[in-house]
This record gives sequence, structure tokens and C-alpha cells, in this order.
Amino acid sequence: MALLLTTSLLPAAASATQVLIYSDHEPLGGMRTRFINDVFFPAIEKESQGRLKVDAHWGGELNNSYEALGKVSQGDVDMATVVPEYTADQLPLHQIFKSFPVGPTGAHQVDFFRRAYADIPAFPAELKKNNVVSVFLETGYPLAFFSSKAMPDLGEIKGGTWRSASFWHRDFLQNAGAIPVTMPWGEPTYNALKTGAIDGMMLNVDSGYDLKAYRYAPNVLISKDLWLGHLYILAMNEKTWDKLSLEDQAAIQRAAQTAYQSLGSVMDSSFNTQIDDLRKAGATVRILKPQEVAQWQTTTHYQAAQAKWVKEQEAKGVNDAETVMKQVNAIMNEAMQQKAHKN
Repeated sequence: MALLLTTSLLPAAASATQVLIYSDHEPLGGMRTRFINDVFFPAIEKESQGRLKVDAHWGGELNNSYEALGKVSQGDVDMATVVPEYTADQLPLHQIFKSFPVGPTGAHQVDFFRRAYADIPAFPAELKKNNVVSVFLETGYPLAFFSSKAMPDLGEIKGGTWRSASFWHRDFLQNAGAIPVTMPWGEPTYNALKTGAIDGMMLNVDSGYDLKAYRYAPNVLISKDLWLGHLYILAMNEKTWDKLSLEDQAAIQRAAQTAYQSLGSVMDSSFNTQIDDLRKAGATVRILKPQEVAQWQTTTHYQAAQAKWVKEQEAKGVNDAETVMKQVNAIMNEAMQQKAHKN
């Protein structure tokens, strides 16, 4: 009787479904959010044979972008998309990714981030200090320059007032002779463009489009090679991860592998769509030539900015800043060499 009872309970236990609560600060609709909702999350359910399901909450319903790391770290949600730029104190080494003005694109960009995580233990270790693990590395569109004035080339930013959120990009702008400013995203930025308080913005192309920056800054210079380095970490609470069976952990890892295979091509096609949309909205968009991108890389003096940052971090007690910076630079150089060879 006991054996029969035990046997009868097994199928129910095996088919039990665990629901993972996911939070995202962005609404469902952009390339990144659509990709994880339409590709990655279904892959988790498929690979786990239905044992795992994701209950996704979008548009900051459960937390804004600055709260995401804290929420998933404390276990208020099982998973969340964490933007390292918004938690620089907790994730100092992750800031290195944005310190390059030029970088790989599409599938090469996906490979770059995956390799950095695989080869440099400091990155997963930094997440572990915050009680989270990375289950998927998302990324986004390249950098673009939205200008209120006609801008035949990037040299025209000299003397102008430009808004950027990144401290790296503020250094780049200053080195290029521009006046960098920071202000809250959204209506304040839009109004600054409208009133002429700023001459332009240096940011990811999709954010410029979403803000309708082209209404007052219709002159856009862009290139796939203009590196944004804006990493979105789909992070899981460490205790939630550890409580999963090895079978379910492996299912999530397989789902990530499946999603990575198509992420690069989706990014490439989305980039082209974004340019088409900007032109339809009335913007003048020009793709920078390779030599112009190379000139921008030289103008930014990014390596001097990196060296300055390393010293600042070491003064704060981040003792491995120089080592990790060298490691990331080595991977970046290799990625660019591979890209050049394939081209």
C-alpha cells in the first residue's frame, strides 16, 4: 500500500511548475524586451519541459532601473534586468565595458560579453557579492549623435553643449572639445533640446528615437561600430538559483545558449529598422565611414580616460581595477581583430 501510494505521487511531483517572478524597468515593446519575452523565456519553459515558467512584469511595475539590483539581491523578485551603469558603487568593475568608443557589433558583440564573463572571474564574483547570478547577457543598439544643427562630421561637436548620461562619454565629449552636461532623462532632456539649452545628445539610437529627439535634433550621425557597451544583465537571486535542481539550472543554461544563437542577427536587423524609422520621422541620418569612426576613437583619448578611472578606483579600494581593465582590453582588441579579419 505504501509503495503504491508513493508511486502514485511521483508524476504529480515531477510535473510541479515553479513560477519565477521577473521584473523589467522598460515596457514590453523594444528589441531587448521583446527578445527575452518572445525567445528566452519560452526557451526556459521548453527546455525545462514546463517545470519552469516566468511571470514577467514590465515597465517598472515592480521596480525602476535604479532599484533592480537591490530588489533581486534581496529576493523581492526572482529575476530582474540589472543595468550596471545605475549601480556603479555596487558593480564598479562592470563600468569598464562602457569605456570604449568603438567595439564589435551584432554577434561579435554578444561573443565579446560572453567571453568577458567566461574568462574574467571578477565579473561573476562582483555579482556574487550582491547575491545574484547572471543567467543571460542582453545588450542593445549602438551609439548615435543627435544634433540640433547640421553636422557634416563629428568635428562639429566642438564648442557645443552635449548631454550624455555616461561618465565615460562625458570624458570623450570633453576630449573632443564639446561641453558635456548631465540632466535627468525624459522631459527635462527633451525640453533642453527644444529650448536650445543643449545642442545635442550622445546616446543609444533607440533612446533618441523613443524620446522623439529628432523633432529638435534631426541631424543624426551613427555607425554600428560606435560602441555603447550598455550591458543589461538578466540576473537571478542567488538563493533562487541554488534552490533549483541541477536539471533546471541546466535547462536555463540551454535556453540561454539557444537565445544567444539568434541575438546577433536580431540586433543587426533591428538596427536597420531603427534607421528606417528615423528617416521616416524626418531625421537626416548619415552612416559614418570607417575612417571617421577611427578618427573618433583617436579623438576620445579613451585609454587616458581608462587610466584615470583605474587610479580613482584603486583609491576607493578596488584593487583589481587595473588587472581587469587590461583583461577586458585584451578581449576587446582580439574581438576587433577577428571582426576586421572576417570583414
